[in-house]
Amino acid sequence: MSSLVGPDDDDDLARGKVPVPNDVQDAIRTLLRWAGDDPAREGLLDTPKRVARAWKEYCQGYGEDPAIHLARQFEEVGGYDEIVLLKDIPFQSHCEHHMAPIIGKAAIAYLPRDKVVGISKLARVLHGFARRLQIQERLTAEVADCIWQNLKPHGVAVVIEASHACMTARGVRTPGVGMVTSRLMGTFLDDERSRKEVLSLMGY
Repeated sequence: MSSLVGPDDDDDLARGKVPVPNDVQDAIRTLLRWAGDDPAREGLLDTPKRVARAWKEYCQGYGEDPAIHLARQFEEVGGYDEIVLLKDIPFQSHCEHHMAPIIGKAAIAYLPRDKVVGISKLARVLHGFARRLQIQERLTAEVADCIWQNLKPHGVAVVIEASHACMTARGVRTPGVGMVTSRLMGTFLDDERSRKEVLSLMGY
């Protein structure tokens, strides 16, 4: 088994950086070499560590439960019982098929039953699921299901619009294309008037 630490781990620790295991660095060097470059040239010497740390950051959602952001709920809402909507939430994720970037925005709405959460928590739930290898359809469903299960509102609506580099930068190479996915639950699914209202507020 390869060593878990590299020769300059002490320097990394001194600079407040988490050491990158040798086998991870070797894997990235192998990829660079297979792509046609020389991982030993000056410009690429530190690339394996940079890439490893970047991917640890990209995928930090694996280390958290997004539902924790919905744990603190508030009952004092002054009688408010209409739609709560946070829209144009920017996010970044990565496609699980090609590990290419997914860049987009989301609109998240719910119709509270008797409790609400801090509005920033909706964005945190989105980011918690987005910072994993994903497909957009599953990301949309996970965000909606998390809010539905933890807030138990009358309705939930999630719409995500994103560009996928696996399509725009490779393969069919069609830039400027956006994909839209949605998940409606509760009254937003069952009641046509409520569905039209929330989608209109979202801009769809």
